[in-house]
Amino acid sequence: MNILHKPLISEKMTAISEKLNRYGFIVHPGANKIEIKKAVEDMYDVNVVSVNTMNYKGKIRLRSTKTMLQKGRTKAFKKAVVTLKEGDTIDFFAAV
Repeated sequence: MNILHKPLISEKMTAISEKLNRYGFIVHPGANKIEIKKAVEDMYDVNVVSVNTMNYKGKIRLRSTKTMLQKGRTKAFKKAVVTLKEGDTIDFFAAV
């Protein structure tokens, strides 16, 4: 099971990571905090202090066609915000 799907890179997460040393990831929906902590420590070689997780439902999307209104839903996902030990950082753009 691949725990970390992708890092969250947005203006808000970049500001939080610069100020509070926290980084966001989209993770596997069945992963718990201990598994997420171990995966981040193994992949980025940092010390994780805490992990906060959030489950998001998919948003409902409506689309009108010639004959009817079609209803759909975006994918649900789980987000994890990881706080690192003071002095540790993750550079997502190092390999680019």
